[in-house]
Amino acid sequence: MRVLAVDPGDKRLGIAISDPTGTIANPLTVIKHNSRLVDAAAIASLATEHGAGQIIVGQALDWDNQPTAQSRSSALLAEAIRSQTDLPVILWDESGSTKAARQAHIALGGSRRSRQQRGHGHLDDLAATYILQTYLDAHTQAHP
Repeated sequence: MRVLAVDPGDKRLGIAISDPTGTIANPLTVIKHNSRLVDAAAIASLATEHGAGQIIVGQALDWDNQPTAQSRSSALLAEAIRSQTDLPVILWDESGSTKAARQAHIALGGSRRSRQQRGHGHLDDLAATYILQTYLDAHTQAHP
């Protein structure tokens, strides 16, 4: 089953999709933030278009695994997505996703200049990919 993941942000939302087996995450696109309902409709549409069976929304938690202002925003986005689709929508800890995306880009030979050309240094789709891969890995280990 394909899984779609969202890295929500104030200006952009990174989107990633898994392979058909739900094993490997890949970057899909970046959506410019409009409004919660418009964003939710776009996410639901992408999930349908790519045959996803569920949607993961990244939610940052603090050091004590407690919700933050940003994570409450993620929860509201998840609710808005639920109003647009019958697919399961799951919140997943995204802590460290942006840093991991930056490190992965560098490890793959991406320079600072290419990060800037890619979107003024933003790696939202790679952050969504990281979120999705951590989710897939956790569920593969839980259900071998």
